[in-house]
Amino acid sequence: MEPEKMRASDADRERVAERLREALAEGRLDPAEHTERLDALYRAKTVGEVAETVRDLPPPADGPEAPVFSSPEAERLASASQGRENIVAVFGGAERKGRWLVEPRTNVSAMFGGIGLDFREAVLTRREVTVQCAVLCGGLDITVPPGVRVVNSTTSIFGGTSLHGTDAVTDPNAPVIRLTGTCMFGGIDVKAKKPKRKKKS
Repeated sequence: MEPEKMRASDADRERVAERLREALAEGRLDPAEHTERLDALYRAKTVGEVAETVRDLPPPADGPEAPVFSSPEAERLASASQGRENIVAVFGGAERKGRWLVEPRTNVSAMFGGIGLDFREAVLTRREVTVQCAVLCGGLDITVPPGVRVVNSTTSIFGGTSLHGTDAVTDPNAPVIRLTGTCMFGGIDVKAKKPKRKKKS
């Protein structure tokens, strides 16, 4: 499936709606055109149809309004994207490692169990992705390659989140992994490590 034929998300439409509001304020669109394009935007089903409503407008100063893929490979893989992934470990364990597609949103639930997420060889569908955490009497170990910024927006109750300096990355173009959710009687541990060297055959 071509990226422009992918189903558009609500977040895609909201980004473009904001660009249309800016275009109205800048005088690039008159009120009638703005209303007409908003109607077309909220009727749009695919990414291509969403992008068509701003095709003749310059991108905003902070980047393009259409979904931004981290690489051509991510763009190809995203044709099979569901937008989110659920990873659950209850009285057991689960892990994601190697080459895998990181959805814009990953829901992680660890109850009396442990989950390991290794992003070192992963492909991000967006420059910023969200990991929604629900950790109860369990643990979540996250490994990222150097240069990835991790933003902690979790709430800890008798638990904690350790970022080991991954929140200190200052490059504005760095990929971002945003942690949200709750950690109760458990722990979230984030570390930066270089990818493993592949053995020569």
